[in-house]
Amino acid sequence: KKKEKKKEKKKEKKKEKKKEMKKEKKKEKKKEKKKEKKKEKKKKKKEKKKEKKKEKKKEKKKEKKKEKKKEKKKEKKKEKKEKKKKKKEKKKEKKKKKKKKKKKKKNCLF
Repeated sequence: KKKEKKKEKKKEKKKEKKKEMKKEKKKEKKKEKKKEKKKEKKKKKKEKKKEKKKEKKKEKKKEKKKEKKKEKKKEKKKEKKEKKKKKKEKKKEKKKKKKKKKKKKKNCLF
């Protein structure tokens, strides 16, 4: 009978141990999962940061392009103005010449 009891106890102990082991394993798994999650989060954060940086770069490029366009427009406007001015000048010159010619003709008559 005593032997029987001892065996029983041993069995119980084994069972307990197994249970403990299982618990431990579960705990470990949970820990692992947590770690994984954390890693994932970090990765995501990094990705987001990268994305943001890319976005910013794009934005900057866009701005630059806009600026360039503006500059070009300004240049064109300036050029147009210059051309207009020149045209006006030419017209004036022509008028002056015409006037002179007329005057000469008039003078000739008398």
